Amino acid sequence: MTETELTDRCKTGDNLARKELYERFAERMLCLCYRYAGDEETAHDLLHDGFLKVFSSISSFTYRGEGSLRAWLSRVFANVSLEYLRHKDLLRDGLPLDELPELPDEEEPDANGLSMDILMAFVAELPPGYRTVFNLYVFERWSHKEIAHSLHINEASSASQLNRARRLLVTRIKEQLKKTE
Repeated sequence: MTETELTDRCKTGDNLARKELYERFAERMLCLCYRYAGDEETAHDLLHDGFLKVFSSISSFTYRGEGSLRAWLSRVFANVSLEYLRHKDLLRDGLPLDELPELPDEEEPDANGLSMDILMAFVAELPPGYRTVFNLYVFERWSHKEIAHSLHINEASSASQLNRARRLLVTRIKEQLKKTE
């Protein structure tokens, strides 16, 4: 079934089409939820909430070519995850600047030797505010202006949190690379 057929049938309330939509995208959306939540149980809850949101708002989806359904779903699930983080007031958590390791001006480590599971675990370990900005900027490709608007922070805070997240990740990657030498 094509994406247009699938979404058209979902719009009419066809449960078989809804099941197919879920089966096609659940794993990818679960990964997205996990990146924001940082734990598997919450990610599963967000996946459930996200699909409820998708099925209740599928009528607002407009097909714009290959990949537009996935992009729309990603946006819905990112927003569901952000709403959860806002509701739990987790976006304010962070580390004071004096607790961040100092990184000299040197090249970032080559993380190609590390598995994606290890790298995603490092992202999951970030404080929620840093993790959220990092995910929105790196994976969702939102601008700092979009992030600031969505999180109710200023653009400089978004850029600062991204920088702090990167610094923490560089430190964790370097530590891991030393362990594997």
